[in-house]
Amino acid sequence: PKTVSETEELLAFRDINPRAPVHILIVPRKHIASVNELTDDDAALVGRMVLLAQSIARQEGIAESGYRLTLNCNPDGGQTVFHLHMHLLGGRQMEWPPG
Repeated sequence: PKTVSETEELLAFRDINPRAPVHILIVPRKHIASVNELTDDDAALVGRMVLLAQSIARQEGIAESGYRLTLNCNPDGGQTVFHLHMHLLGGRQMEWPPG
């Protein structure tokens, strides 16, 4: 996958099976299996994931038109890779509920 951004604690790369024209995964280097495993100590890390998504959205030219950030949790929530990751999706009108 093509790396879009990298910090000491986060990695962002293009999804290999994109669901939108812009589909980027933002992944902490620290292993956290799912949202259910987050602790108070991870609050700043999750905040930095959101801020990195905001920065990437600007860089990709979708900040003004809009984008979606998604964290899936466990199988019924759509999680298939059990390492916390945030989806940044944009570049088209997003539907609700997601299809």
